[in-house]
Amino acid sequence: MSHFAVVAPAFFSHFQACQALASALIDRGHQVTFFQQADARRWLSDPRVGFYPLGAGSHPPGSLAPSLQRAACSNTPWQIHRVIRDLAATTRMFCRELPAALDQAGVEALLCDQMEAAGGLVAEGLGLPYISIACALPVNREPRLPLAVMPFAYASDPRSQHMYQGSQRVYDWLMGPSREAIREACRGLAIDARDGLHDCLSPYAQISQTITAFDLPRSELPAHFHAVGPLRGPSQAAPGDLPIASGRPFVFASLGTLQGGRMGMFQQIAEACARLDAQLLVAHCGGLDATQVQRLKRLGATWVTDFAPQQWVLDQADALVTHGGLNTVMDAIKARTPMLVMPIGFDQPGVAARVSYRGVGLQLSRRAGAGKIHSRLKQLLEFPLEPLHHLAGELERAGGTPLAADIVEAVVRTGKPVTAGVIHGL
Repeated sequence: MSHFAVVAPAFFSHFQACQALASALIDRGHQVTFFQQADARRWLSDPRVGFYPLGAGSHPPGSLAPSLQRAACSNTPWQIHRVIRDLAATTRMFCRELPAALDQAGVEALLCDQMEAAGGLVAEGLGLPYISIACALPVNREPRLPLAVMPFAYASDPRSQHMYQGSQRVYDWLMGPSREAIREACRGLAIDARDGLHDCLSPYAQISQTITAFDLPRSELPAHFHAVGPLRGPSQAAPGDLPIASGRPFVFASLGTLQGGRMGMFQQIAEACARLDAQLLVAHCGGLDATQVQRLKRLGATWVTDFAPQQWVLDQADALVTHGGLNTVMDAIKARTPMLVMPIGFDQPGVAARVSYRGVGLQLSRRAGAGKIHSRLKQLLEFPLEPLHHLAGELERAGGTPLAADIVEAVVRTGKPVTAGVIHGL
């Protein structure tokens, strides 16, 4: 059996997806260890998963919370630049400390989140096989598609194509600190130069939480790219017991773990649902205090909680209001629940663009008021469900965590690129 390292950015949703795959591999007899700064250990709930703390000097205990706060508030160019500098500092820490840590732990292969370049760079430098995992939208680039972080709808006309190219140049300029950290790592590890996250992907296998039917039209993905759908574990399908009344619409609102403190957005959503006479469940993921919770209830929220059994809630809901986190959107597709996406940052604009393009929901500015939210929710309550049924069927056939584990094992067994044909031949 093999010992796998997980190298992922210190974000809750990324850890949850990687942990689901880690648990599946442990079920098959393998050993899996996460490598990250000490504060991230708390996100691992499976006691069988190992954890190796790094960055005692550069990322000491207590340093993660401020960086997460900066990521949650990255709405201006200066704030975005600060977050990129944080990410670049983590890449440098990994490239500095991972080689010795992997050797000491006896790691034989790596599971590398696409959003952290260091995993693939170090693996290549050490001659270890590695698998790239897209917990968010894939960073794989295609010249005719907008980058996922850009707020553009998909179109093929010359004006749109010109806009995509210009925005890519802006993005690459903003990512300068990350690019320099990657170039330094390449020099230090004596490997070919890379220019960005999209240049640090595995030549063995790339696994994505999306499905092809949800993505924009792609034509240049490598043969070893596998869109398996959400990486989930059994505990993530827990049931709930909310006393939902029949005869009134039921709306679920969640802005994810990073953005759960956006009281202003929740207020507008609550007022919109009150106008609609809808039952509203708000899940703030620990971002609100008791006073804010009571205010939301006075404004129209029926229930306000920190965390909810998301898949069960979405199975009951008539509509979802979300920031556009990929995990939440995939769960909504599985539940066949139409959604209103109000993107805030990261790849959420790209997720919103795909929701609109595939006809499974609507999108709106995060600054929208209660009136516009009310109008969109009224549309969603009469939304055609055929596209959702189609995508849900594709999701059920995608393979999920078991297929991802098959792909990982095939890489270790063969030491070669793993294509769909290799997997189907197992």
